Amino acid sequence: MKYALHETLEVQEMAAFRTVNLTKSNIMVLLVSDPELKEILRQEVQQSTDAVQELNEIMKKAELQEMTK
Repeated sequence: MKYALHETLEVQEMAAFRTVNLTKSNIMVLLVSDPELKEILRQEVQQSTDAVQELNEIMKKAELQEMTK
């Protein structure tokens, strides 16, 4: 699958957003005392980690595509 430049930029923006979410949630887990909220934040950390990894894979594919042009 070939990616257009605007698609690659959108993926980079999403990855940056999820990375900020991940950082914020990781910090909040340490500060929160409510067990239920702590669990929600841990789930967010896991989901953001998975999303960032998936978005990084997409960016790698787009980079390889650019290199083979």
